Amino acid sequence: MPEASRGIPVNIAQHLSEMAAIQPDRAAVICARGRGPHGEPVYEQLSFKQLDTLSNQLASGFDAIGIRRGVHTALMVPPSLDFFSLTFALFKVGAVPVLIDPGIGVRNLGRCLAQARPEAFVGVPKAHAARVLFGWARKSLRVMVTASVRWFWGGHTLRELMRPGPAAKPFHVAVQPRSQETAAILFTSGSTGIPKGAVYTHEMFGAQVHHIRTLYGIQPGEIDLATFPLFALFGPALGMTAVVPEMDPTRPANVDPTKIISAIQKFRVTNMFGSPALVNRVGRHGEAHGVRLPSLRRVISAGAPVPARTIARFTKMLEKGAQVFTPYGATECLPVASIGSDEILSETAEMTDRGSGVCVGKPVAGLQARIIQIRDEAIPEWIDTLDVGIGEIGEIAVKALHASRSYFEMPGSTDLAKIQDRVNGGFYHRMGDLGYYDAAGRLWFCGRKSHRLLTSHGTLFTIPCEAVFNTHPQVFRTALVGVCRSGETIPVICVELELSAKKSPKGKIIEELQRIAVAYPHTENIKTFLFHGAFPVDIRHNAKIFREKLAVWAARKMK
Repeated sequence: MPEASRGIPVNIAQHLSEMAAIQPDRAAVICARGRGPHGEPVYEQLSFKQLDTLSNQLASGFDAIGIRRGVHTALMVPPSLDFFSLTFALFKVGAVPVLIDPGIGVRNLGRCLAQARPEAFVGVPKAHAARVLFGWARKSLRVMVTASVRWFWGGHTLRELMRPGPAAKPFHVAVQPRSQETAAILFTSGSTGIPKGAVYTHEMFGAQVHHIRTLYGIQPGEIDLATFPLFALFGPALGMTAVVPEMDPTRPANVDPTKIISAIQKFRVTNMFGSPALVNRVGRHGEAHGVRLPSLRRVISAGAPVPARTIARFTKMLEKGAQVFTPYGATECLPVASIGSDEILSETAEMTDRGSGVCVGKPVAGLQARIIQIRDEAIPEWIDTLDVGIGEIGEIAVKALHASRSYFEMPGSTDLAKIQDRVNGGFYHRMGDLGYYDAAGRLWFCGRKSHRLLTSHGTLFTIPCEAVFNTHPQVFRTALVGVCRSGETIPVICVELELSAKKSPKGKIIEELQRIAVAYPHTENIKTFLFHGAFPVDIRHNAKIFREKLAVWAARKMK
């Protein structure tokens, strides 16, 4: 059993070094870098030994310029060979990478960097130019490294860091972390509020590696298609070759499915992680063209609920025994639970369509998940009376080694999200999600706590309500929002149609949706349906619906 799973912290970079000793010449990272003279995709790669050696050289270079243990270091480099080598080098010296999704927007990027107060900034020229233009972290930065050609801002380049000097070391031993020592600060997408910096410890990363390996039976020597930068780092740590395809990782809903499929087939990919939007786009193409992907053993999709019909489309491309898995969790704790397409398509999807919520499976081994009373205020201390009964909807709260203990420099948000367990030790992280346990011990997801509607007819939860309307064949997705009228909250269903149905008679569709509404007790009082051209969604996964924005839009439409 890995040390991290027993509570002993391990530097995640040690996993890379171990894999470099086991399979030194096997490719660790393969990255697309444009097109050749005849239009063919061109890839570059590093073996496990090369990646370990390169990250050692960079670690020594970082140490020489003052990027060392505990130094907050903003890393703004897109998925590439540099991204992998730089990240593992930062882990090796014990620096604290500050990882922010660039898709959250310039204003939020500035806020996140101001909050994290990085002392070092490692980025591509475009990131440095933006840093100078917008004044990001101007007061805290003292060391700058450019991952390419340096322009006018000074500092160091990667080439300079790797240049042997009199104090150069042939190898760099990864820092052995202390218990609860910060390993990284990962900012949430901010899809339901301002982005928050989840503090990751080395213990958390180690526990995540352990859970992902055991949960999905991942073996060294597998090939991983890495379509999400942060999750891609687990590939080399697990002994998998990480293949970074041709795509914009900030726009998975716009991915070219032929490029994804081509990479899977070319490298005989066995494992793939993709957002629901990417899985949907590739699955639709695969279904339309009869594509088969015999090498894939598993597909992992997270970030938002994945519709059963999206899962069904993708599974048509897979061989018998391969599944689409939908782990449940968040930046603050992932994975919490997991379920596979066999169980979804044979059992739980039908219950989802009737308004039962989305089944996310049983909690992972070693994690405690409780369903507690729905409260909006902080809960300082755990008491057993917080628990609700089987089948009753409440907030999901989890205790695990891989749960983040706090948000960086946000004590108020930390207090709202954590419940201290003073009797048994540790804490529970409040997921901000609503759900329940069924009699079989499975968790069901019913939507975000902040999205529930308190109406005169009772409380409405987003996922159970939306799911029944999503069964309409011309509907792509729906969103439940509330509009205030004379002090009363009116439930409204916003509807995004399938592309093929955009010109269909709206009146007829509304009549059909109204018939669906009265068929279920929890939706019978929903009378208003509004059509929206394209829902606003999060940048990270292109799947989480910004219901707050839709509520404002709906209020304008109903004036």
